Amino acid sequence: MGFLRRNPFGHILIIKKWLIRIFAVLTHRRYRGFNELQIEGSEIIKSLPDTNVLFISNHQTYFADVVAMFHVFNASLSGRQDSIKNLGYIWQPKMNIYYVAAKETMEAGLLPRILSYVGAITVERTWRAKGKDVTEKREVNPNDTENIKIALADGWVITFPQGTTKSFKPVRKGTAHIIKQHRPIVVPIVIDGFRRSFDKKGLRMKKKGILQSFIIKEPLVIDYENETIEEIVEKVEFAIEQHQSFLKVLSAEEIAEQEKLDKLREWEY
Repeated sequence: MGFLRRNPFGHILIIKKWLIRIFAVLTHRRYRGFNELQIEGSEIIKSLPDTNVLFISNHQTYFADVVAMFHVFNASLSGRQDSIKNLGYIWQPKMNIYYVAAKETMEAGLLPRILSYVGAITVERTWRAKGKDVTEKREVNPNDTENIKIALADGWVITFPQGTTKSFKPVRKGTAHIIKQHRPIVVPIVIDGFRRSFDKKGLRMKKKGILQSFIIKEPLVIDYENETIEEIVEKVEFAIEQHQSFLKVLSAEEIAEQEKLDKLREWEY
């Protein structure tokens, strides 16, 4: 039945479309009004194929980062150049956008469960549970990697390869394995300002008047056959500007500010 068409994960598309529209209306002024989202490179979005695209990004909040990407991607596909002006772009959103998120995060309350319907691919983190690092890493759930494969075959996937909102943490090898195995077009995104304007979850605004930056870079050039997992990991760290070498170009004040924000966010709920 056409009206009740579903995506590969069983989500009814008309429900998903209305959820995207509603959340876009509710959040638009967080990026254009209360705060300002400065976008660069949106022309790259229009040149991408409809499927098998993997967006990699640094991570500053649980949800505000992803919501911004839904705004920017749909605005760019509607012809807006580095702008999310005029919310009409969300009326016919791209329906095959997915994002990778921790299962425990998406099950922590009603709102995350609703947001999950918009396009979450939930994964069980092997290195962290209940907000704490675990000493004994668990086995990777094969269903998680299979779901990412399905999502890439159907459309675009957003992932945060560090698996944490803390700055300059190592990129997890799982992302490199996905890249090597499925050979997607890999598009780096670098964001900033979100940790200052939102709480850790990205649901509550902490401060107005913050300039948020959103830079879309050219797709990575990757030798899928010959590059090692370690080489791909390092390439990803440089692309999203989270390699340890970037710390050397930050001032002592900037590093202290990053550490202060990370510490404060440990206490946020």
